[in-house]
Parts: sequence; C-alpha cells; structure tokens
Amino acid sequence: MNTSARMLRLLSLLQTHRYWPGGELAGRLEVSPRTLRRDIDRLRELGYDVDAVRGVAGGYQLRAGGQLPPLLLEDDEAVAIAVALRTAASGAVAGLEETAIQALTKVIGLMPPRLRRRMDAVHSQTDGVPWGGGPALDAGVLTTLAQACRDDEPISFSYTARDSAASERRVEPHRLVSLGRRWYLVAYDRDRQDWRSFRVDRVTAPRASGQRFRPRELPAPDAPAFVRAGIRSMPQRYDVRVRFEAEAATVAAYVDRWATVEPDGPGACRMAMATDTLDWPLMVLARLDAPFTVEAPEELRTQVASAAVRFARAAPPPRRP
Repeated sequence: MNTSARMLRLLSLLQTHRYWPGGELAGRLEVSPRTLRRDIDRLRELGYDVDAVRGVAGGYQLRAGGQLPPLLLEDDEAVAIAVALRTAASGAVAGLEETAIQALTKVIGLMPPRLRRRMDAVHSQTDGVPWGGGPALDAGVLTTLAQACRDDEPISFSYTARDSAASERRVEPHRLVSLGRRWYLVAYDRDRQDWRSFRVDRVTAPRASGQRFRPRELPAPDAPAFVRAGIRSMPQRYDVRVRFEAEAATVAAYVDRWATVEPDGPGACRMAMATDTLDWPLMVLARLDAPFTVEAPEELRTQVASAAVRFARAAPPPRRP
C-alpha cells in the first residue's frame, strides 16, 4: 500500500473509533509503530487534531479541533451537509437511514462547537414531516446512540415502554437497526442482565458514561434478526389475513419476513401478518398489483373501502370525446 492510500486508510480508521490502541492500529495498516507515528505526524501537518497516549497501552484518538479539518468544505457547506444528513437519518429518504446516521456520526464527531451550534439552530427552526408515517425521531438521540455503539461505551437513558411505563435503563449498546420506518437499539441491559431491543423514538436524554466495555456475543445471527424475533414474540393488536390472486413468491418478495405467505391453489396465496397498526398491510394491498380479498380483520376492510373511495375521487374516469 503506497503512502497516500495508507494515509486515507488511517484517517478512515481514526474516524470509526474514539480511541485506537497503537498496536492494533499499526496491525490494521500492516506497518511498524515507527511508520505509524510518522503517518500520524503527517495528518497533524494537514490540520487533523490527533491525540497520542504514550506507553505500553498507548494509542491515538482523532478529536474535533478549533476549526473544521481540510475536507474541501466551507463552514456553510459543512452545516448544510449535517442538516441534510439529519433529515435523511430521520427517514425522509427511504433506504438511506443507516448510511446517513453513520455519515452524520462522523461529521458531528469532527465539528467544532461553533459549527454544531449553527447546525442545531438551523435544525430547530426547520419544520419537517416524517416520511411514510413513521414516528418522529430526534437525530441528536440517534447520533449519541450511534457513537456509543461505535465506541463500545455504556450509556444510560430514559425509556417509555409500550404500556407507557417510564424507566431508566443502563445498557451496553450493540447496534442500531432500521426496520419498517422505525429505529431500534439492540443492547445488553445491565440491570436486567439480558439482551433487549429499544424503540429509539421512545428513548430520551441518552447519557454517555465515558467508559468502555468488552462487547458480548449477541444471541442471534445479527441485530436485525434479533429485532424481528422480538417483534414476532410480542402480542399484536391485529391478526391480518388476506387472499391474493397472485403467486406466493411475488407476494413474499414484497412483504419480506414481516408476514407469512403460503400457496393456496394455482396462481393464488394467503398472507398472514400480526401487526400493531394497519398502515403497513394497507400499503401492501395498495402497492401489489393483484386482486385480493381481506378475510380479517374487519377494521382493515373498512380502511380499504375508505381508501378506495378517496382514490376513485382523486382519479375520475376520463371524459368521453
């Protein structure tokens, strides 16, 4: 790896962790500790503020400096990017949430206080509407949780459960997951001594501890699988059953793992879904271009009939010549 490529790799690694032990960082770059020190000095010459801790347990940390590091961005451009990332992280653009929150964590982590204040001022004076009917999120909460996941840092927060019960939680954060227009934090709950998933829109006042923990092994293939398993085990308000005049593979490809789809004769299938809201099944029925029959619940039949009237009113038949 040439020097320029190694410098970019070093900068990328420094931005992904709050603190890197020197030996581990040198191993990632496949260089000697002496070469690593020289590369750190080059970053400092470019304007990046890198702290160093000497000794056997020494290492390096990239921190926000008095001015924005040379990213070829003006201050106004940096603020605009951060505000746009906050909007995307809150679900304004489908499919970009996780990438946006990762990028936002990096940008805010390097911003000096004066630019953070400008970003917060712009955000606080801007009205927005959550895309897709999902709950409104505080991007600041998302960023704090993402940084704690990144740095293996214990965190405390206030949490409002599904039954409106309030509690204080002390957790070891593992991963943020975006599913179904909602964000979830997968973490190990220290007080309950078990793994939990938390709705991020129900988290308030997250507080980082400034310490570090040794990550535990998650009892699931990955964080999204853990969240899905928890959702399936929860009692849901509605038991949705719909028969489609379509191949089971077509319907299953659209609803993914949020529903069970089984063949029901040639060219037909039945979908079963347990859900706490009818918004998602109603969207499935509207988007899938196939005849269907709602078998249950009655509330979904009512919503379909109401939507049909609204759609017909919005798109009247064309006039005859």
